[in-house]
Amino acid sequence: MKNRMKKIAALGLSALMCFSVTACGGGAQETSQGGGEPAEADSADSGVEAADADTADTGSDSGDKVITFWNVGTEGADKETYEMAIRQFQENSQSGYTIENIPTQNDKYKEKLVIAMSSGECPDMYTTWSGGPMNEYIDSGYAQPLDDLYEKYGMKERFMEGALEQASYNGQLYAIPVKNISIAGIYYNKALFEQCGVNVPTTVSELEAACDTFLANGIIPFTLANGPKWTGSMYFQCLAARKGGLEPFQKAAAGDGTFEDESFVYAGEKIQEWVNKGYFPEGFNSMSEDDGQAKAFFYTEEAAMYLTGSWNTAAFKTDSEDAGNDFYSKVDWFSFPAVDDSSADASILCGTMGDQFISFNCTDEKLDAAFEFATYLSSEETIDYMVNASLIPPVTGVEEKITDPVSKSIIDAANKASAVQLWYDQYLNPTVANAHLDGNQEVFGLTMTPEDANKKMQEAQAEYLSGK
Repeated sequence: MKNRMKKIAALGLSALMCFSVTACGGGAQETSQGGGEPAEADSADSGVEAADADTADTGSDSGDKVITFWNVGTEGADKETYEMAIRQFQENSQSGYTIENIPTQNDKYKEKLVIAMSSGECPDMYTTWSGGPMNEYIDSGYAQPLDDLYEKYGMKERFMEGALEQASYNGQLYAIPVKNISIAGIYYNKALFEQCGVNVPTTVSELEAACDTFLANGIIPFTLANGPKWTGSMYFQCLAARKGGLEPFQKAAAGDGTFEDESFVYAGEKIQEWVNKGYFPEGFNSMSEDDGQAKAFFYTEEAAMYLTGSWNTAAFKTDSEDAGNDFYSKVDWFSFPAVDDSSADASILCGTMGDQFISFNCTDEKLDAAFEFATYLSSEETIDYMVNASLIPPVTGVEEKITDPVSKSIIDAANKASAVQLWYDQYLNPTVANAHLDGNQEVFGLTMTPEDANKKMQEAQAEYLSGK
């Protein structure tokens, strides 16, 4: 127990980590690291030691027949998806197990999961967002390899290749991708675009011209709630990828380049230019995404655009239906525009191939039963429900089921993408990711220059690499 508490206390110190929510397309040359192997979470750097087999917490795996499942499905289609899979499992499984479903709001969940693990209370099943944090939990002994169960239940053929890549670590599968292909893009209000005579922009200069037109008409160009920091990070990632492609980030993350590259300077400078022009709501840097403060400006049509993850399609549709209005009919989507005069591939996307990834902290027959339950999250019944709710589950052939025009735009962009860069705060070591999120929020707040923010990120990266 002493070793376990020491190990997990250290994990808590390397968090309360940066996560983001979360994708890529079937057909895209996507990997979990935007072209490389999964970033290896360094236990020496984070203070996380791998758990011995005889000390690993197996999630109350002591003969009870209850599987505890933690997730962020608190409302809407996300909540219904998990509850639907639970019903299917309980009706069809011969295992004798039941599922205890414990959803928690997104940002609170991230802290809850780290704190729980720090006290040795990891649940039997839990969702993460892939990348560095998931790898840390694996190294800590809180996730089991699943290759044999994938084979037993025929699940490898069920998922898109990119989804399996992001569910893997060191050549083994440790998670099941669920719910939704999640990529960054710009939702926009078609009625406001038409009202102001604005066309969908294909370059950043055209985007800025559109923003200036909206301002002249008393409309906020972009809604944004950057209190949680990952929301503003999407702007930085998209601008950097459009300026220099994926190579600058991949080299910097590998230690062969630097986060002080001109692509990152450009991203920060452009963000500050947009802040100074008034492209965002007043007080955006302290507003809450989870509390719907960004959505409120979009729903009331005070803001014309919303750069966010594609998981929000379902939320927009559901909220519009619940309110009994036609707002969703005004919504469409486009990929982040190309940077003028840049040779970077503008098909590249930022995101993740699965809005959530389920890992398992149990063994033997409980693990088998828990995995069986997870298979119902990609059953035909569940997939049909998700597609009708405007989610895009990361399963093969899903595009043939999609009729929603917004979802069609998203899956089309995903399928055409040459690569998909995993969110920075998932890709990077937590310390480096936090340096990025903290610095970028200050860039948005005009309290730090892009050069200083990038320098701090590079210093964190150098310190991390020196300890490997």
